[in-house]
Amino acid sequence: MTNSAKLQLDAIDLKLLSLLQADARIANIALAEQVGLSPSPCSRRVKLLESAGVVEAYRAILSRTAVGLSLTVFSGIRVERHSHENADSFVKAVLAMPEVVACHLVSGDHDFLLEVVVPDMATYESSVLRRLLALPAIRDIRTSFAMRSYKANGPLPLREGSRW
Repeated sequence: MTNSAKLQLDAIDLKLLSLLQADARIANIALAEQVGLSPSPCSRRVKLLESAGVVEAYRAILSRTAVGLSLTVFSGIRVERHSHENADSFVKAVLAMPEVVACHLVSGDHDFLLEVVVPDMATYESSVLRRLLALPAIRDIRTSFAMRSYKANGPLPLREGSRW
């Protein structure tokens, strides 16, 4: 567990986080100017947010189409029996699939919801779907395909004075 649950985020922290979500490569001097701090205290605050686990990582967000991953698939998975062993074996298998970019334990008709990115339908069927169907814990798979994405990888909606 990280220390983020214990860290009280103030208005400056939230502004820093919003700016970093928009541009993680922003120079510390520009970041400091935008939040009204000098560079040293700004840098210390960012390092504190990182060490507390509030900032988990920095990464580039790539164009899926530009790198040849033009099909986004959402797969609702139901496991055979609700047991820790089935769930654990399923999660372990899914974490080993690089095509699965998100996996959520959900309520409702499915137990898990996966977001999968692949070049095309044939790759999804021959690569991901076959591996999923081979897992003994899986009872049912319901698949939907994104026809167009209007918002993906969006920043988190941060609010001052509230941790939601």
